[in-house]
Amino acid sequence: MTSKTSTRNSADGRKVVGLGFLPDEARHGFLVDVPKGTGPDAMVCISEHRGADLDGLGERHSSPLNPASPALRVLIDRSRWLVLAPAFWEDANRRLRANGLPVAKFVKNPAKPVPLHASLGKELCVLCWAVEDAPPTDIPNALRNWEALAPEERWWLFTMTVATTGQALQKSIGWRKALRAALADNPFIKGEGLSPRARRELLGHSQLALNL
Repeated sequence: MTSKTSTRNSADGRKVVGLGFLPDEARHGFLVDVPKGTGPDAMVCISEHRGADLDGLGERHSSPLNPASPALRVLIDRSRWLVLAPAFWEDANRRLRANGLPVAKFVKNPAKPVPLHASLGKELCVLCWAVEDAPPTDIPNALRNWEALAPEERWWLFTMTVATTGQALQKSIGWRKALRAALADNPFIKGEGLSPRARRELLGHSQLALNL
């Protein structure tokens, strides 16, 4: 029998599972499913869930999704995942802590799929889409460019990408191709570009007002 995903409570008593997922409140969330074993080519799946699909999210093993499923956003090999995921987890935990929510330790081989807060799931998809076909040596550069973006920018990029090329198999076209060019291929030069405040003002029309 499979045990339930570890449940913690926030500073104000709200139940939290996975990485910032609030099962009693959420209407939207993501699930990271890391395959068993250690093979570098095994594919990590990231899926998006709403409504009834959220029931028990993370408290059971998910049924394998068809690669062409509309809910499946990302298929990325384990070797790339292990390069980008620790940095993502660190960024996410910093923000969870700032919002009074418990942090979650990054685990290379979790026993069960890991639920994510919806806003964090969007940001993770943007990062994965940028490097899913990029050389592994480009991932550190993509991480620096991704980290330089304000959360609102990451959400806006997700919204634009998912509207046309948001399914896992829609690689290397449209916005997915643009994300790789912008984040993985574009050299990071510290100090260049708009300030975070200026970028937030520029993206104010995106109508995303999440705290995380």
